[in-house]
Amino acid sequence: MTNPRPMRMYAELAKWWPLLSPPKEYVEEAEDLLPDLKSAADGTPKTLLELGCGGGSLAYHLKNHFTLTLSDISEDMLAVSRAVNPECEHVQGDMTSLDLGRTFDLVLIHDAIMYMNSAEAMRAAIATVARHCRPGGGVALLPDCVKETFEPSTDCGGHDADDGRALRYLEWSWDPDPNDDFYKVIYVFALRENGTTRTETERHQNGLFPRETWLKWLREAGFTPRSRMDRWERDVFIGSNFSPTGK
Repeated sequence: MTNPRPMRMYAELAKWWPLLSPPKEYVEEAEDLLPDLKSAADGTPKTLLELGCGGGSLAYHLKNHFTLTLSDISEDMLAVSRAVNPECEHVQGDMTSLDLGRTFDLVLIHDAIMYMNSAEAMRAAIATVARHCRPGGGVALLPDCVKETFEPSTDCGGHDADDGRALRYLEWSWDPDPNDDFYKVIYVFALRENGTTRTETERHQNGLFPRETWLKWLREAGFTPRSRMDRWERDVFIGSNFSPTGK
């Protein structure tokens, strides 16, 4: 199962997303990913569907290269993305069941794939990817980590807004049981608005699977997969959906 309750980070706290994870933090990641996207499909890919687009911070750097359709389960996060990417199509939907009835040259799931914390959920998300990828198209899955690379960690950051609001966060990840298929993340947010401050906390449960399992799931879905480590030592999974003629 995926997380059993709506996550407040992506609902009532969504308006704070531009101070948590703004587009300016994704410049280098987009540059690193673009060659993989452009080589994943045959010909020159023009259309891209991103599942779990969140606030559209990565999409902001891809929209000059592709015609984007952006999907997320949260309408609140889509509102953030629409403000950042008004020229892009936005569609509300769950990545485990979405069916737009059309295909794209490329399908991308960024770190939202981490919320698929069971084999059943992961296979459903990859089936959605396959359903929307045209023959000869390509896919990219970008998990934060795989079983082999996970390490307990803490991170912090945040930004100030021109309107006087400010956010700071602490992110703490650990794996209570290395024998299961998920790990825990706790977020602590310090929020300042209208001269007052408050704190919010939230716990998430992320999927954690071996590298070979990711490759196996992509093969089962009809893709020829490969993986590489990016400059931040994270696995990037690329799959090609070759047409029956091999073109």
